[in-house]
Amino acid sequence: MTVKIDAPGTAEALESPLLAAAGFSHAFFTRRGGVSAPPWDTLSFAIALGDDPAAVRENLERAARRLGIPAARLYFLSQVHGVEARVLTGEEDRDDVVREVGDVTLSHVPGVGCGVRSADCAPILLADRRTGAVAAVHSGWRGTVRRVVVEAARALRSLAGPGAELVAAIGPHIEACCFEVGDDVAADLAACSSAGAAAVVRGAPGARPHVDVRRILKAQLTEVGLDATSVEDVPGCTACDPARFFSYRRDGQRSGRLLSVIVAGRTVIG
Repeated sequence: MTVKIDAPGTAEALESPLLAAAGFSHAFFTRRGGVSAPPWDTLSFAIALGDDPAAVRENLERAARRLGIPAARLYFLSQVHGVEARVLTGEEDRDDVVREVGDVTLSHVPGVGCGVRSADCAPILLADRRTGAVAAVHSGWRGTVRRVVVEAARALRSLAGPGAELVAAIGPHIEACCFEVGDDVAADLAACSSAGAAAVVRGAPGARPHVDVRRILKAQLTEVGLDATSVEDVPGCTACDPARFFSYRRDGQRSGRLLSVIVAGRTVIG
């Protein structure tokens, strides 16, 4: 994992060496390097929470510059913790797309940025080495139970065609250290992958369980055909690192939204 700040006025981002080596422009943006005022300081991407629309537009411009694409081709949806996917061509109006609901954006058109927003949920960026097709996935606990990353990988393979060679990076989200849940949620999460309850649910007897969503997502990606060398962690706990990340669990409605994006089309030969 690397942190990249290109110049003053540029959005800060974490990168996956695996995706970078495969030739994909991408970013797991932190909360630093934008213009939003507190409590959304500074690189937030959600107007609906109360942030200044002009600030969010400037943040999007900075993110797009970091990715090397026009802001008009940087897309994300209104997320609903489901499995619906939207295939993009780059001809769509960004403001129209954000009013659509869904938790996966996909494209095989070079220069289209597929993104998701988060504030504790896990962002996963997927890419096909062969065609340059990409997908961005938003996986909160409900989406994880519904196996949204599995549906996204299948949709990306369908878009890429026969012979797809998928790679993936799982970005910062609320980690097991902070993800305390009720017994019912823990049971649902334990049952949604092949990882097994002992591997993903932690906690002493009588205490509320903590769940390792990252381990579940890795198991789900393995089930859909990605081996361990094709999946990379970009670590970071959103809840316990307020300097770098927004967190709904920590800050509630005063939390901004992070953005994770991958751009279709390979920029180098990996």
